Amino acid sequence: MDTPTASLRSQEGVGILAIDNPPVNALSPHTVRGLVEALAAFEARPDLRALVVRCAGRTFVAGGDINAFDDPGFSPEPYNDFLERLEAQQRPVVAALHGTALGGGLELALACHGRVAAPGTRFGLPEIKLGLIPGSLGTQRLPRLVGARRALQMMSGGDMVDTDAALAMGLVDEVATEDLLASAIARALRLADAAGPPRRTRALRVDPGTLPADLLAEVRARALRPPGLPALGAAAACVEAAASLGFEAGRAVEARHFLACLRSPSSRALRHLFLAERKATRVPGLPAADALPAVREVGVVGAGTMGGGIAMSLVQAGCTVRLLDNSGAALERCLQRIRGLYDSARAKGRLEAQEVERRLALLRPGTEDTALGSCDLVIEAVPEDMALKLEVAARLGRVCRPDAIIATNTSTLDVDRIAAASGRPGQVLGLHFFSPAHVMRLLEVVRGRHTEPAVLARALALARRLGKVGVVSANAWGFIGNRMVEVYMRETEFLLLEGATPAQVDGAVESLGMAMGPCRMLDMAGIDVGARTVIERAREGALPDDAGYRVVCRALFERGQHGQKTGAGYYRYAGRAPEPHPPTLELCADLARQRGIRRRDDIGPDEIRSRLLHGLVNEGARVLEEGVAGRGGDIDVVWTAGFGFPGPLGGPMHWADACGLPAVVEALRHWGAVRGNAHGYWTVSPLLERLAREGGRLAGHTTWNP
Repeated sequence: MDTPTASLRSQEGVGILAIDNPPVNALSPHTVRGLVEALAAFEARPDLRALVVRCAGRTFVAGGDINAFDDPGFSPEPYNDFLERLEAQQRPVVAALHGTALGGGLELALACHGRVAAPGTRFGLPEIKLGLIPGSLGTQRLPRLVGARRALQMMSGGDMVDTDAALAMGLVDEVATEDLLASAIARALRLADAAGPPRRTRALRVDPGTLPADLLAEVRARALRPPGLPALGAAAACVEAAASLGFEAGRAVEARHFLACLRSPSSRALRHLFLAERKATRVPGLPAADALPAVREVGVVGAGTMGGGIAMSLVQAGCTVRLLDNSGAALERCLQRIRGLYDSARAKGRLEAQEVERRLALLRPGTEDTALGSCDLVIEAVPEDMALKLEVAARLGRVCRPDAIIATNTSTLDVDRIAAASGRPGQVLGLHFFSPAHVMRLLEVVRGRHTEPAVLARALALARRLGKVGVVSANAWGFIGNRMVEVYMRETEFLLLEGATPAQVDGAVESLGMAMGPCRMLDMAGIDVGARTVIERAREGALPDDAGYRVVCRALFERGQHGQKTGAGYYRYAGRAPEPHPPTLELCADLARQRGIRRRDDIGPDEIRSRLLHGLVNEGARVLEEGVAGRGGDIDVVWTAGFGFPGPLGGPMHWADACGLPAVVEALRHWGAVRGNAHGYWTVSPLLERLAREGGRLAGHTTWNP
């Protein structure tokens, strides 16, 4: 911490205040102290005509140090005082912007008197994604510069805008056509030659007419939607203050709301997830990815829905993809589906025609596996059948390059058996994409018993390149996500047998902010997929000796009710909208009667939520104690990125910590007593019991050192 992160030098009679805090020039308390000292050095140099603020490395300041927010003594005021002092300078101050200017970095630029950007720079106030609002007068300065409507849209969405948009809205004054620093110096000198004091953002007036009432109402309504995000309401209040109050009064409004958001449960949860996603890829013992060959050419075997989605993810990231299937008709259907998705995106303005053509040009369809010989990585995406996957793995072991990685996209099967069939187990791992693969952010990276460290490192690097969050799982049935989903679905079906409807079950958890309840989720994924998994486990003798275990999905499968794809599952479908399906309700009643299960009409949402979520947490604790997941935070990332668990609740492990682990243990014991525990469904995980007793946390627990 003794290394300076901000310094002052001079060039052409202009002070150059340079920030150098790699990798993204984050605003740590140490950096803020350096900025204060560098500004004092400028103030002590009356010979300098102006000041340029710039950053070393690949980006301008990309935000604050998230870890500092958990410090009980944290306050943005030292930085805010620096910005006020910077803006008050009598000599002009110009920001030289490149890479990204985000959060506190954009607030730094807003306090300057001029802003020059390199082409390709992106700007944003993404604090809402952490359950926060800008805390360094961004809520007050941005509306004064770009108008209240645009400012609130940027803050409430948290998305970045590009250089062209920033120039059009007045966020930047100039785009450098050549050397950025030279352009910033030239602008600073022009401002110094101009008559009168520099233009200060705080002195500008916000036109109240630029803040329409319907936008305020919409943002406030979003703040109240489950699970609730108070920061949205706070952003609306602060921008409204900017439009109706003076700068100092607005500053007080922002300070009050910022501290309230900082202490809110939703912000704590979202900050936990932010850090957990970054920790997930830090696996001890792996070589540095940048020292290893990058994956550039990839084979995808199997041109079904999953194979096509994987191929789309890869070409989007610039990989050449050899898409193989032994059926030419299946290949053509897959390519038509991909073209259709791209055409739809182009029609909606989400993709340029040139980008569509670039991606399609990277797809190399074929039916001969000899084409895989040049690939760095080959992913098999054939149906979830062990015999078929073993056959494909053996074939890939023969045709792939000796140094090529072989990956299986299995969602539950034994990666070590598949690896052994290849004849080169050190080169094999699991890459479990979630459907739709070109949309979902999660990628479970399954480390087999013999997977080489370099293979795992290259796979995690590829996940980053695909824009996905890679979470490492040990090889165990269902890995992290589907192992826990099995418990979630087991209890869902028991509730249906006891008298709850699919709409009641889904509504109970959706009221917490879940993207969709378990019945809608399986209807979308395919009841046939879930049922085949249960049937396969039954063949292996891996199911409990329980006549009621997952009988609903197996019966729906036998009836041909496979969910959305067949128009009926737990619900019936006219398009994608779920509607009650009386035959399914009758089926559940018949199955309950056959098994002697008492039906009830008093199952309420509290019971549904407790049985589903406490059971889910208990299984997560087992996954953690067995070392299938390395960290409690990894489980939270899997569930928020892959299964729609609401971010403002932080994932199931963080949610349990927030509820209090003793209360979770008590709920599990309650249901064991009420429902019986002959099959161990409600037996408390030893890890959960110990952490509850000792005051520990599931989300922060680490048990597996890869």
